[in-house]
Amino acid sequence: MHYAIVAGAATVEPVPRTDRFADVDGGTVLALFGPTAVGKSDVAIALVEALAAHGQQGVVIGADSMQLYAGLGVVSGAPTADQLSRAEHRLVGCIPIDQQFSAGEYGAMAHAEIDRVIEAGGSPIVVGGTGLYLQAALTELPLRPPVSPETEDALRLRLETEGAEALHRDLAEQSQAAAKRINVADERRLLRALALLREGHSVDDQAGGLWTARMRHPTRLIGLIRERDELYARIGDRVERIAASGGADEVAAALEAGASRTARMALGFRELQSGDLEAMKQATRRYAKRQLTWLGKLEPVELFALDEVDVDQVAETILRGDSARDA
Repeated sequence: MHYAIVAGAATVEPVPRTDRFADVDGGTVLALFGPTAVGKSDVAIALVEALAAHGQQGVVIGADSMQLYAGLGVVSGAPTADQLSRAEHRLVGCIPIDQQFSAGEYGAMAHAEIDRVIEAGGSPIVVGGTGLYLQAALTELPLRPPVSPETEDALRLRLETEGAEALHRDLAEQSQAAAKRINVADERRLLRALALLREGHSVDDQAGGLWTARMRHPTRLIGLIRERDELYARIGDRVERIAASGGADEVAAALEAGASRTARMALGFRELQSGDLEAMKQATRRYAKRQLTWLGKLEPVELFALDEVDVDQVAETILRGDSARDA
């Protein structure tokens, strides 16, 4: 079934479907976002195959900060060999494991790939669970200045010794606005904001307003969700599958290869290193909750529930143009 977020309400309501199959504009970007384990890759591939059935090209462009790394395919839940064979993917497994990488660098690469697909008459399908990377792919992301490794190391030591809550209080004392934007559990953004402040930079929203009003191309934002119990069960299955597929060995190999600081921030990296799968499941559930919070702030967004529905049906509904009402 097709759903929409209703403005001013916490409920999700069905949207009437039509039998019309809309022509897909090759200049329009389809951007899929949703929590870990919701099934984004499956929907993306179904979209590519549905487009191909109508003589059109769809190309999947990754917007996941960890799936970009070569050597983290298992840990990050990157598309499998079978999935890669069914649809063209770009910006997946393309960054060396020992390389530091930022959203700004990713944005430049994503813009180039999106533009190439559109120039060739195709439809870019941007897929990811990293909100900042999705924004970087779709907009001209305001770039923050780099900070020194010494500052980063000092703050990470504080995080390990004092805890995230102490650092979040520190952030609130320096910028109430930043503290409201950044969840105490979002260690990466918390450390980044404090590093910028320590080196004398602003952490205010430089552009202001909704970033979705500044997208580079006509874009449909597609949000994918499941009922919480089903999503959490899928997260548990995913963690077990990562472990059974050699996730711990992949982490060990990454460390042996000199994994960069940003690569080591992959969800589950530390837990796989220590063998604590229950902690990994808990961390993944917390991350999924933050992703859903971020999704709830997207405007406008078309929301699709994947519970008890075939992904081919979802893809057909999206391409038919039965748009959900805006959030």
